[in-house]
Amino acid sequence: MSSLTSPPHSGEAPTGLIARVSAWLDAMPHPSSVCEIAANHVAFARWGQRGGLDGGGAEPIEEGAIKSSPVEANFLKPEAVQSAIQRLFERHAVHGQQVALLIPDPVVRVFILPFETLPRRADEAMPLLRWRLKKSVPFDVEDTVLSSMRQTGRDGGLEVIAAVARRPIVREYEAAVEAAGGLPRVVLSSTLACLPLLNDSGATMLVRSAGKNLTTVIVRGTTLCVYRSTESLSDLAQSDVQAILDEVFPAVAYYQDNWGGELDRVLLAGFGERQETVRAALEGEMHNSVQALANGDAAHGLAPDIHGLMNQGFEGMVGWMANRS
Repeated sequence: MSSLTSPPHSGEAPTGLIARVSAWLDAMPHPSSVCEIAANHVAFARWGQRGGLDGGGAEPIEEGAIKSSPVEANFLKPEAVQSAIQRLFERHAVHGQQVALLIPDPVVRVFILPFETLPRRADEAMPLLRWRLKKSVPFDVEDTVLSSMRQTGRDGGLEVIAAVARRPIVREYEAAVEAAGGLPRVVLSSTLACLPLLNDSGATMLVRSAGKNLTTVIVRGTTLCVYRSTESLSDLAQSDVQAILDEVFPAVAYYQDNWGGELDRVLLAGFGERQETVRAALEGEMHNSVQALANGDAAHGLAPDIHGLMNQGFEGMVGWMANRS
């Protein structure tokens, strides 16, 4: 079983952010079915041999059944979570199938770490990565699952993108899928799965809401510059717009201070009926073009049923499909 497993550090790196993220994900098993467990729903999609959608759907999860946390147990009402997954999997005949499992962003902590040098052998690099992360995560770094990808930093030096999560929490999600008959082969956070949907030219910011969590990602060309995930006291889809802007601006300020220049585009996802309100507010404050991720360049040419998944808030599953393609 593979959960946030480390890819090999040898060989030539492909060019372009999408290509490099795809290579990172491709180092893991790559099933054609994907399941996302979010705070308020479980969703499933299966891709056909030619890349088209071959079935999928969603099932609501009882409010309060899941509390996304990097530290504490996430399933507050395990029976409610299990029941929703079971109903969905039975409806789509998932029993015995391998699936990619997407879990909430707060569970997976993502860091961009500078290194002077780092061994390319995974068995030599992982202890050094864990040592660097020891003071940065609120849990025992030895009891974690860890994945990493190299990139060139702003000064031309080596940087490592590290994704880390507590093993017992990841197992909560895996075990629920297994109990319903699925076979989780790879686990990653929902927004990391979205990265193949971002532009790899210029500077692009993605602002993505999921319940109380807001994740802001900035990529510049082939480099992941900023990854910031925060939690508010209330559902962001119903929050005051200024509260959302206050969460986004630190990421923008960090990017401008450390990388210079302006953003070329801003993409939004997950705000539901308030998306236009948030879009207008961001566009007015930042003087940038702001549009829905579903209307971004990477979404052009998607089949109507797949594009429909993005409009329903399942962009993580579409990102997984885009990576497979």
